[in-house]
Amino acid sequence: MTRPEKHSLTLKGHRTSVSLEPEFWAAFRALAKAQGQGINECAAAIDAARGDLGLASAIRLAVLRDLQARAGGSEGA
Repeated sequence: MTRPEKHSLTLKGHRTSVSLEPEFWAAFRALAKAQGQGINECAAAIDAARGDLGLASAIRLAVLRDLQARAGGSEGA
């Protein structure tokens, strides 16, 4: 099991720290790249839609939904 790593992001011109496991950081970077965004842009979009959910949890859920959508999109064609 790996421990979360803290990285800084810039949202709305302010720096914030987010702790995610290395596997989630890698998947989050891949998600941002697939959407043609940097991680700050991608995080800002997630932040704007997250409601009262914590940012780290919202990022994990966005990564999970993306992976599920890609897995579901490749099945049963």
